[in-house]
Amino acid sequence: AGEAAADKAADLGPLGFCRENPVEAIFLGRRRLNEPGGEKETWHVEFDLRDTPISYEAGDSLGLFPANAPALADAVIAELGARPERVIGGKTLRDRLIADYSLGAAPDGLYQLLSLLTSGEARRKAKALSAGEDPDGDAAYLDVLGALHKFPGARPDAEVFLESLDELQPRLYSISSSPKMDAGKVSLTVDAVRYNHRSRLRLGVASTHLGERMPEQTRAKIYLQKAHGFGLPKDLATDVIMCGPGTGIAPFRAFLRERAATQAPGRNWLFYGHQRQASDFFYKDELTRMRDDKVLTRLSLAWSRDGTEKTYVQDRMRENGADLWKWLEGGAHFYVCGDAKRMAKDVERAIIDVAAQHGGKSPDEAVAYLGALKKAGRYQADVY
Repeated sequence: AGEAAADKAADLGPLGFCRENPVEAIFLGRRRLNEPGGEKETWHVEFDLRDTPISYEAGDSLGLFPANAPALADAVIAELGARPERVIGGKTLRDRLIADYSLGAAPDGLYQLLSLLTSGEARRKAKALSAGEDPDGDAAYLDVLGALHKFPGARPDAEVFLESLDELQPRLYSISSSPKMDAGKVSLTVDAVRYNHRSRLRLGVASTHLGERMPEQTRAKIYLQKAHGFGLPKDLATDVIMCGPGTGIAPFRAFLRERAATQAPGRNWLFYGHQRQASDFFYKDELTRMRDDKVLTRLSLAWSRDGTEKTYVQDRMRENGADLWKWLEGGAHFYVCGDAKRMAKDVERAIIDVAAQHGGKSPDEAVAYLGALKKAGRYQADVY
């Protein structure tokens, strides 16, 4: 049996290096990165890697299997009218809802099940929702509990109900530590997601699990996701420009710690921004110390809520365009991390503008310049 288990584990992929074969690591603790007065809640969290096979490089990501809030699982069980201690598949219903199933966006399978247990108008709506339609304009907000509330007459059997749900998926986070400086440990920089909808508090599953529910010294299932095309230059003398507002700073904290540990002679320039300097300057003491120690050559800050004008990282790039152009022409690598929808596109636009204004390039040539940086591996993005 032992050999069979070992073969099965080998089929899953390398232990600790894929989502199919995670390892357990001890959660060392958390500290809050915002000062009072900030609208967000952001945490620096650390795991102990010493008893795991995981090794990583700056630029890699960590996959984490979260757990649902017990209060949410209890509310779902109450809505089902089921017994929390009922054993299904070797675990209690309550444990399965906390650890194994997604209680986020209600899946089509759940609506199909609800359509079988309702009639008339309710059945029509459940069928429409299962087909991806939105009869009442609320589909985007319906999580599993919300869907059960919407069809209160339908009381599916707990086991059939579980079969209609999606499995709880791992979440990926950019690593914010350096293996050379933080040996045996890995850290993440995580925004705790919370919002109210229709008088119900909604919680980001993994982020609030890390930010508030997970007790220190407990074990969590994690795995390493290697970065492809996102890492420091091999030549330590190469200059590095990093652009990471908000939690986008995570990999760049890792980069700077790595550059300090390797005593890389290349220069380092960080563009960082958030809402307010007083509350949202993550890793402020550390970055200030790195600037004093000349590890961080330049630190350009942008605060969107401090003045009458909203200032973003791309505005700081344009303001410093002449120097930015000199760095790029000198062979610097450029990195961006964070929101793919808006911020990363705005940063690309700023580079194109800098190439046009300070490099004397035509609009087409400036666009081609950005393309050439990407092709050469000198413009790298970790966006989500």
